[in-house]
Amino acid sequence: MKKILSLLIIPLLLGCKQVPAQKNVDAKAEGKQELTGAAKYFAEMEAKALSIPFRGIETEKGKELELFPLKSTGVSTAPIQKAAASFLSSLTTVQKEKTQFAIDDDEWRKWCNVDNGIYERQGISLKAMTNIQKEAAFGLMRVSLSAKGLQLSKNIMKTDQTLKELNNGDAAYDEELYFFTLMGTPSSTEPWGWQLDGHHLVINYFVLGDQVVMSPVFMGGEPIITTSGKYNGNTLFQDEQNLGLHFMQSLSKEQQTEAIISSSKHNNDIKAEASKDNVTLNYEGLKVSKLAEEQKERLVHLISQYINNMKEGHHQVKMEEIMHHWNRTYFAWVGETTPDAVFYYRIHSPVVLIEFDHQAAIGVPNSPKGPIRNHIHTILRTPNGNDYGKDLLRQHLEKSHHH
Repeated sequence: MKKILSLLIIPLLLGCKQVPAQKNVDAKAEGKQELTGAAKYFAEMEAKALSIPFRGIETEKGKELELFPLKSTGVSTAPIQKAAASFLSSLTTVQKEKTQFAIDDDEWRKWCNVDNGIYERQGISLKAMTNIQKEAAFGLMRVSLSAKGLQLSKNIMKTDQTLKELNNGDAAYDEELYFFTLMGTPSSTEPWGWQLDGHHLVINYFVLGDQVVMSPVFMGGEPIITTSGKYNGNTLFQDEQNLGLHFMQSLSKEQQTEAIISSSKHNNDIKAEASKDNVTLNYEGLKVSKLAEEQKERLVHLISQYINNMKEGHHQVKMEEIMHHWNRTYFAWVGETTPDAVFYYRIHSPVVLIEFDHQAAIGVPNSPKGPIRNHIHTILRTPNGNDYGKDLLRQHLEKSHHH
């Protein structure tokens, strides 16, 4: 734990959701210990972020408008709605009060990648659920995600058990300390959604009619390859890592020069983790229009590794949206391109932002310093104001108000 706290002064280690500010004030009145150290750092970071109204990821030119129309996708969300209702009905009244929020609540923006030792999450954790409630929670994930997305989520949870084993049973790590909240009420016509929040795994899932927005999605892990204990052999993100490197290696020298932001990687480079809902991020790197056809196919395949964590029909809808803006898509790289390189890459267009980053070790004792392949962070965002489905929600509310 001491190692974690000493590293948290590096801002880019983040990804965090903190106790609401009012709770911090109330803690003193109730005689509880005030926040200090890393917990205070993340609380202040989030409070500062939440003090600014949501606008979304933008370039310095500002927000692009009319990118996300209200429409029918033809892909039913009825199974998701039914599973969410079943999960809600499995909760006690007290649990429901902790777990269900208004559709426009700031709870959407309160998520965090860091471990539970420095962070108290909203909602109900798998650890606090009965077996029936756990079954309902995983049932919601099963109908919302693809088989791959569900398995990846479960494998990420397993890494926290491994960290617990590697850190003498530290209570900050636990494969069941993953918290569920619901925003709004499951409906076929009104907006609603759910959130899963925990160490290295955050999923925001917004539903309006048969439209779905699954972002921000934070997925990471440490260790990436587990070599001991209960989940020996558990392995994460090899396709995201290797396909990214293979794509970069497929580029010509001229193309690589254009893609590379920096050829040396010494830090954590990810830009759009927690409390970064409003970050200004310009397009950088190599534009898709400069790729050969085979290279374009490789890049589509790489992007699909992130989008196909959604259920198949909704995955297809999102890929079509990405392809609609294909010629305005950029690929950027930090690091070397050798077979064992550590690196960062970013895929960025008006409607998608994907980041992959080899991070410095935190939880695995006796790891080498600097970025390593055994600690990875990824983020999937919807730029220009539609993270959390907020642009769809805005349009829905405006339309409802006029009627």
